[in-house]
Formats: sequence, C-alpha cells, structure tokens
Amino acid sequence: MIRVLVVEDDPVAADAHQLYVGRVPGFAVAAVARSRAEAVRALERTPVDLLLLDLYLPDGHGLRLLRSLRAAGHSADVIAVTSARDLAVVREGVSLGVVQYVLKPFTFATLRDRLVRYAEFRGAAGEASGQDEVDRALATLRAPEPARLPKGLSGPTLEAVTRVLRAAPDGVTAAAAGLELGISRITARRYLEHLVTVGRAVRSPQYGQVGRPELQYRWRAEGR
Repeated sequence: MIRVLVVEDDPVAADAHQLYVGRVPGFAVAAVARSRAEAVRALERTPVDLLLLDLYLPDGHGLRLLRSLRAAGHSADVIAVTSARDLAVVREGVSLGVVQYVLKPFTFATLRDRLVRYAEFRGAAGEASGQDEVDRALATLRAPEPARLPKGLSGPTLEAVTRVLRAAPDGVTAAAAGLELGISRITARRYLEHLVTVGRAVRSPQYGQVGRPELQYRWRAEGR
C-alpha cells in the first residue's frame, strides 16, 4: 500500500483529493495537512511514501517545504498538484524530486492516471538489462506521445479508455469500459482492440457465464 500525505490548504480541494486517492487501488491517505507546518508535523509522526503537494500554501511555497524535507533526509516522492505554470518552478521541482505535475483544475480520471503510472514506476524492481529498459521505466511517468490513430479513433477517447484499463488491475470488459465512459460496448471494444494491436494491452476470454465467453482486457505493463 502506498501511503499518501495530502498537502492542500483549501478544505474543499483537500477533501476531494483525499476522496480521489482513496478510490485508487493500492493507495491510502495517511494524513491531510493544510499548511507547511502541518505537513512537517505529519511527516514526523506518520510514515509516508508520497506527497500530493499544493505549491501555494498559507505559510510558504510548497517548494520551500520540499527543500526543508530533503535537507532533513525525507525521501518521499512528490506529485505536485498546483495551478503553477511557470516552467522555472517546474524545473526546480524536478530537481527536488517532484515526479509528476497535475495542473488544477483536474478530474479524478487525470489524477488516477498519474497515480497508476507512479505505482508502476515505483513497483519496478531488479537490475535493468540495458538502456532500453531504463528508458521504459522512466517513460512510465510520462503520458504517451501522440501517434496517428486508425480512422475513426480519437485521441481523447483513447486516453479515456487507457485510463480505465490502467486503473483496472483485474482487467475490464468492453461493456464495463463503455459503461464507465458513457460510450457503446462496440466503440469501447474498438479502442481496446487498438491497444492490443499496439502492444499496450492483452486480452483473454472470461468464462463462467452462459453463452459465449466475454473478452477481458488487461493493461500490459511491459508495453508502456
């Protein structure tokens, strides 16, 4: 279980972030802090693996908090959840160990995608066989680069189907994916089959029901 400290001064946003994290399998909110000072106290008494960090806090910038934590030896990873779009701030955050940026406002699906990617990156173990494997591990944290899609498929819908698939460790059927996204089963299946074709997903028959077995799709971790 990945233990998360939510650092957010806005009560409504803090509650939403806490709810979002709790909905992603493998993650649990260890504590919620509304300021730099509260975050420091929380880290002193609670083991934390990941900070969900707002950069604009009432008692100082989030990067000041991060600098002090690194100086004190805290090694928790950080996902910045912020409206800050200054690339100089982004670069400084990366130098301090920020592994992801999520710009406000965002949806649950967006945060879920970042958390799932982080979990895959964190779960990588063993010694890399070479540069390609190192590159693939680092690429897990990044959204895939856009590529030309087959006729009739759209990028936004593909991203949405991909998020649903990545967030379902036990796999998902076309019907279930379509229901969650508000699209037809046939449409969802076209996108899932595309992910199989490009090596990002695998499919297998799901037995145990009357009639023909339904296809179950799973994200293929090595196909990042």
